[in-house]
Amino acid sequence: MSASAPSVAPLPRERWAGEGSAVRIDGTALAARTLDDLKTRIDRLHDHGFRPGLGTIMVGQNPGSVSYVAGKHRDSAQIGLDSVRIDLPETASAADIRGAILQMNDDPRVTAFIVQLPLPQGIDPIPMLELMNPSKDADGLHPTNLGELVLAVPGGAGTIDAPLPCTPRGIVAMLEAYEVPIRGKHVTIIGQGLTVGRPLGLLLTRLEATATLTHSLTEDVAAECRRADIIVAAAGVAGLVQPDWVKPGAAVIDVGISRVVDESTGKAKLRGDVDPAVAQVAGFLSPTPGGVGPMTRAMLMKNVVEAAERHLH
Repeated sequence: MSASAPSVAPLPRERWAGEGSAVRIDGTALAARTLDDLKTRIDRLHDHGFRPGLGTIMVGQNPGSVSYVAGKHRDSAQIGLDSVRIDLPETASAADIRGAILQMNDDPRVTAFIVQLPLPQGIDPIPMLELMNPSKDADGLHPTNLGELVLAVPGGAGTIDAPLPCTPRGIVAMLEAYEVPIRGKHVTIIGQGLTVGRPLGLLLTRLEATATLTHSLTEDVAAECRRADIIVAAAGVAGLVQPDWVKPGAAVIDVGISRVVDESTGKAKLRGDVDPAVAQVAGFLSPTPGGVGPMTRAMLMKNVVEAAERHLH
């Protein structure tokens, strides 16, 4: 399995602010095209008598998690995936969560599932992820599957027979769809979180890029960005990446999303980690929202469909 497929049809190549500004990497359009392809594949699975299903386990009512899980189930319904939900209260114990995971592992309706993070304070997510059946890991975060990014597997660089972490996979798909070279290029990643930074660094090295993973103790993050052909900002700090951090023509992927209150109106709005003025320097720039978010959800659906296809074969 390749990390992602090259584009098969033209995508919008709109400029952020006219001639000379960055090309907008349209995650919404690419996600819609991906879901259309997945619907065709799901129809074929139905023809073979197999109904793939996505399972979700959510603990509590974190507003972001509630919205994200609801979006995943809407996407599932749109393309013909069945859905199985287990929603637990904020007061759920570790034993309750373990029981839900074991239930998903044993449920034949569930092809692959996720444990929505974050979990309530005091509950370590790692033992929970380890309890999942690796073949049912829709997020690609089980230690066994992350290990596929490290171990030498047959097929050469980028060929990994395991579910890939959704956001890193979506980022690679966006770059490939817009024909941004990865092999041999220098990529600076801002942030070393479990869901983006660390697995993305592993995936990019499998694709023969040179990946630099920066974090809060990195001495000069701006200097690391200035030498990068590709910047991936996943720090969760609104407007962190400034135009003078970016090499002219570089591709910039904005993963961060923060709620910032507009002092003039008192209303909150969503902002990414990248200052919009970066569009005057970069060659490519993804928006927030409408960039990485839709592609993360689409890659989750792709992981479920691929798990179903592996099961059928």
